[in-house]
Amino acid sequence: MTAEAGAMRRLGSDPLRLALLAIRLGPALILLLLVVIMSMLSPAFLTMLNVGNVLAQTAVIAVLAIGQLLVILTRGIDLSVGSTLALASVTGALVYSAAPSGPVVVLAMLATGMAVGAINGMGYVLGRLPHPFIITLATLSAGRGLALWLSGGQPQQGMPEVVQVMGGGSAGWLPYSAFLVAAVALAVVLLTTRMVWGRWIYAVGGNPEGARRTAIPVDRVVISVYVLSGLAAGIAAIVTSGRLNAGSPTFGDLAELDSIAAVVIGGASFLGGRGSVGNALVGALMIGIIRNGMNLLDVNAFLQPIVIGVVIVLAVESDVVRGRLESRFRTAQAARS
Repeated sequence: MTAEAGAMRRLGSDPLRLALLAIRLGPALILLLLVVIMSMLSPAFLTMLNVGNVLAQTAVIAVLAIGQLLVILTRGIDLSVGSTLALASVTGALVYSAAPSGPVVVLAMLATGMAVGAINGMGYVLGRLPHPFIITLATLSAGRGLALWLSGGQPQQGMPEVVQVMGGGSAGWLPYSAFLVAAVALAVVLLTTRMVWGRWIYAVGGNPEGARRTAIPVDRVVISVYVLSGLAAGIAAIVTSGRLNAGSPTFGDLAELDSIAAVVIGGASFLGGRGSVGNALVGALMIGIIRNGMNLLDVNAFLQPIVIGVVIVLAVESDVVRGRLESRFRTAQAARS
């Protein structure tokens, strides 16, 4: 008997282990189930044109969710990503009107996002605030207000070609924004799995005091994840502005809730130290597919937030069940040994 066959036999003989595996694969299994159901309910769902639409519509949520994941891994939260997106888009439009250079506009949007992220991180760490909810709630309001003030409350038309291509261009049915999401995801996967700094992010979220005792620079790690979340918001601003060829203070409204929902649906824990880029993308796709499917089925738009809310509750409950199963599994393993 091969080692693989023996492992499968042991897995099959242990219902608890099987249940734990099913819970861990929950987000991917639910996504697969959604795809199957929607393909049965609407023949247009799996057409290449609609798949491209889903990827394009999900790109912003996916990028924001990747940044939000890094924050949640450290037991934090970033409520400002939607406002940061709006501010970065307005900044890009204003820079373009003054200096119509594609690279300059892109750098301005990314720098705006990183600046807001730095304010969040340093405000939380250096200000010794009890929770990042406070500073990110403040920048949520201040960022949106600044975007409204700079733009006069009106959309600012015009974006350079490079932004329009990244946000609204496509190779056939496949949008370029999907490649941008893939690039961001790959970069963060490499950060979290191949670099010491990425391992520190998980360590800080899993046990902050233990991380301090092992000489991990906890404060710098925490600041860095907020800067990266702001950078993700700047990238999302490029996608949004490119699709609509404008910068607007209303962009990104409630996007912070979508990004948090995607991370939670993907199985990350608010207790920190657990979550992955792949599952965050699964969560973002689930939200995109639910909305796209309900649009195809002509479901009342007011029902969409209700459905998303139910999915979030189910995802959080599955996380609770998973924690209990893991605890029981460890107890059973200790008893056997």
